[in-house]
Amino acid sequence: MLADSEPWWNQIDAKLLAEYSATYRGEYHQNVVGVSYRLAVEFYKKAFGLSVPAEEMMRRRGEIATDFFANRVGLFPKVQEVLQELRQMKLRLGVATSSVGPSARPFLDRHQLTGFFEVIVTGEEVERGKPAPDIYLRAADKLGIHADACLVVEDALPGVAAAKAANMRVVAIPHRRFVDSDEYEKKADYVLGSLKELPALVRKLVVAK
Repeated sequence: MLADSEPWWNQIDAKLLAEYSATYRGEYHQNVVGVSYRLAVEFYKKAFGLSVPAEEMMRRRGEIATDFFANRVGLFPKVQEVLQELRQMKLRLGVATSSVGPSARPFLDRHQLTGFFEVIVTGEEVERGKPAPDIYLRAADKLGIHADACLVVEDALPGVAAAKAANMRVVAIPHRRFVDSDEYEKKADYVLGSLKELPALVRKLVVAK
C-alpha cells in the first residue's frame, strides 16, 4: 500500500527465474500478487517445472527483492502526507507485509516512514502468509488491539482475504493498472480509488461509531 512495487515484482521474479533457466515475462502476475513468498515460489516451481528446493528459491527471491526495495522501488503519491494526517487523528498504525524484513525495513527507512508505525510485522515472522490471517493477527497482538477494532488497508485480494479471515474490516485500494477492481467490490468492506481518500473514510467511520 505504501510502495509502488507491483511494476517491479515482475522484474524481481524474472531475474529469479532466469537463474533457474526459466524465461518469465510477467504472465503469472495475477497468480502471485500479494501472496507469501512460499506460495509464490511454489507456484513458480509448478508452472515452470522446477525441481529446485523451495527454501533456496525463497532465499534468492528475498535477496533480489531486498536490492530492488533498497535502491529502486518508490512511494505512491501523498503517502507521507496521508500517514501524517492519520497520526494527527491519534490512530495507532502498523505495517503487516508479506515482504521479508530485509526488504521492507530498508525501504521504510529510506523513505523516512518507519517512525509513523508502532509495529512492523514482516513475512518471515509468521508461519502462514497471506491469505491466511496470521500476519494481521500478529500485528493486532503487538499493537494490543482487538481484531474487530482494526481497519486493514489492502491492495491485493489475498490480503483482503487475510484481513477478513482475521475478523477485521478492510479497505481495498486496488492497483487498477494490474487488477479488475470489480472483484474487490465483492470482498472488501470499502473500496477507494487512492490512499489519499483514506483519512476522509476514517473520519466518517469514527463519526458513525
